[in-house]
Amino acid sequence: MEELYKEYVGKLPGKILNDMEKEAKARNLKPAQIEKVLEYLIEQYNQAKIDPGEAIGIITAESFGEPGTQMTLNVFHFAGVAEVSVTQGLPRLIEILDARKTIKTPSMEICLKKEFAKEANDVKKVAAQIKETLLKEVSEEFNINLTKMQLEVKLNKARIKEIKAKPEDIIENLENAIKKISIKKTDEGFIIKPEESSDHELMELYKLKEKLKETYIKGIKGITHVLPVKRGSEFIIITAGTNLADVLKVPEVDSSRTSTNDLHETAKVLGIEAARQTIINEAGKVIEDQGLDVDIRHILCIADTMCRSGIIKGITRSGITGEKKSVLAKASFETPLPHLVNASLLGENDELNSVIENVMLNQPVPLGTGLPDLVAKMGPKSIKKKQIEKEEEDKK
Repeated sequence: MEELYKEYVGKLPGKILNDMEKEAKARNLKPAQIEKVLEYLIEQYNQAKIDPGEAIGIITAESFGEPGTQMTLNVFHFAGVAEVSVTQGLPRLIEILDARKTIKTPSMEICLKKEFAKEANDVKKVAAQIKETLLKEVSEEFNINLTKMQLEVKLNKARIKEIKAKPEDIIENLENAIKKISIKKTDEGFIIKPEESSDHELMELYKLKEKLKETYIKGIKGITHVLPVKRGSEFIIITAGTNLADVLKVPEVDSSRTSTNDLHETAKVLGIEAARQTIINEAGKVIEDQGLDVDIRHILCIADTMCRSGIIKGITRSGITGEKKSVLAKASFETPLPHLVNASLLGENDELNSVIENVMLNQPVPLGTGLPDLVAKMGPKSIKKKQIEKEEEDKK
């Protein structure tokens, strides 16, 4: 059986052969049947190959553009948590293809190790540690004592126990975040007083109170909401906000399956190949959620084009289009005048190797039937005749 598969190595991709081997075992196929299926696979594989000179860029653009016009502008909300929403549809697809550095709804899917992913209580404990906690979330009251000109914060002890925070750690975080304040621990919470007094002391206290409410206490910065969700037989944590580098440091988190929808953060933490896969996954998810069908190879083509330089570049005038060598191709996309003026000042040449510049000049494009050039074989007589003609021209 192994020798049979070895014969097809090089004729078919490794993944297809591996999938075929698994299916053959599952269905108990005989060697003759396997050979028949493999021959059929070769036939289908060769038919699926791209022909030389095929306009793959235009076909890819059209395959995204046409369904894109059918997309609804959906925004999906998590049940019961209005703040946790995920951009979908056309706005999300534009975000991905433009490779925007700041996305509207950054989110993460945090997968946990098997021993922590089965019980809902375990997952909630991990989620509580991951979520960014602010002082207002662990406090019951913020009072201004006008006689002593100080702030009195009453803490919610049950909430502090839940996030496993210590009062000493909270004091340290407050002192690091806000300078020139003195903090005194009490049985119920803290007494906070500005070290320097001013003429507008009451106004300063009000400002300090609002600033303290938004001060970071514990958890991972950037993760504003967490939502444990059961998927299949295990729980995962869906978040609003993203901080991949710090989330991967949490001992309970399965780093091999945890992902973020922020392309640039993925590239920074995991590298360009991971970012390429994120583009494929995110674009595929948008298309699938809308009930549309785009060939995976078109998504792969776009992902490869965006990541081929080693950094993510969007399909914009400053990204992929700006990299084009052709002056006319750059001018045809957006802002034609600056491109033409710069090219004139630098004395750039346009080799007319691509599609758009040849269309502009009403010439055959180097694709399809326009790809091959006519080559004439020169015989000895014709070469001698040319030499004689050249000699005569030189004499003249």
